[in-house]
Amino acid sequence: MGIAPLVSVCIPAYNAEKYIVAALDSLSNQSYKDIEVIVVNDGSTDKTLDLLKAYQWDKLHVINQTNNGQCAAANTAFKLSKGEYIKFLDADDLLSANFIENQVKALEGTKDTIASSAWGRFYNDDMSTFALNKESVWRDMIPIDWLVESLAQGPNMMQCGLWLIPRNILSKSGLWDERLSLINDFDFFIRVLLTSKKIMFTENAILYYRSGLSNSLSNQKTNTALESAFLSAKLGVEHIIRFENSDRTKRICANVLKYWSYHFYPKAMILYQQSNRLIDSLGGSDYKFPAGEKPNFWYHYLAGSQQSGLNPA
Repeated sequence: MGIAPLVSVCIPAYNAEKYIVAALDSLSNQSYKDIEVIVVNDGSTDKTLDLLKAYQWDKLHVINQTNNGQCAAANTAFKLSKGEYIKFLDADDLLSANFIENQVKALEGTKDTIASSAWGRFYNDDMSTFALNKESVWRDMIPIDWLVESLAQGPNMMQCGLWLIPRNILSKSGLWDERLSLINDFDFFIRVLLTSKKIMFTENAILYYRSGLSNSLSNQKTNTALESAFLSAKLGVEHIIRFENSDRTKRICANVLKYWSYHFYPKAMILYQQSNRLIDSLGGSDYKFPAGEKPNFWYHYLAGSQQSGLNPA
């Protein structure tokens, strides 16, 4: 493979004392050694910073800042990074031991391609509950086709740890939108994907996705969180339509907005009305919740929005 490229792992951390050591252990145990790990402690009020300072690893760089939100912390980490490839990772998730090595191999010789991975959930800190969450998009794909297919059945999974991104792609796509909290990944990764020419699926790289955290950012039901969800969905939809204005993209974009409009009602009626106007402008939606089923409010859009604590910024 020639000279091994440096991979920068960028981790925002807020009140992550329960999980940050396990996340760092999964990185220090990677088979691929040409990495740097930049953790930005985003004003944690627990022992996160103490644990980071005590962690003995020369590849770990710890930055402490006042609380400014997950997106700002991720951007800070990126701006301090030096790697040819970038991976954003939540402070509570884990990677299989050969994850980074296999994604680097998948991208070898490419400049305009990103790598995706397999993933699955585990619950209550118990890895025996882990199971892969197989998706139809687990294959090499053109990015716009990936988006259309992954969104065809409603909300999709775009969690930040899935992806290995060449730095030059991020220089074109732009970084995290610091206005956003909930589903911040939707806007960000749509921009990243549509800046890329191809997605390489890396089957033997597995993200272990920690689920069931009652105090995660994804469990917010505040007005600020709902406003973030609407803005991120709106921005993401606009990126898709700008890239390809077709019947298939209009349908999936309308369905994304319809998914959220169900949850804006009745608490956030202004957002509900704005969503429905956008849906009408796209030709309408065919997305419906099954009869009698109570919507699981935050189940699908856990991706990228999470930190181990409820970040007030």
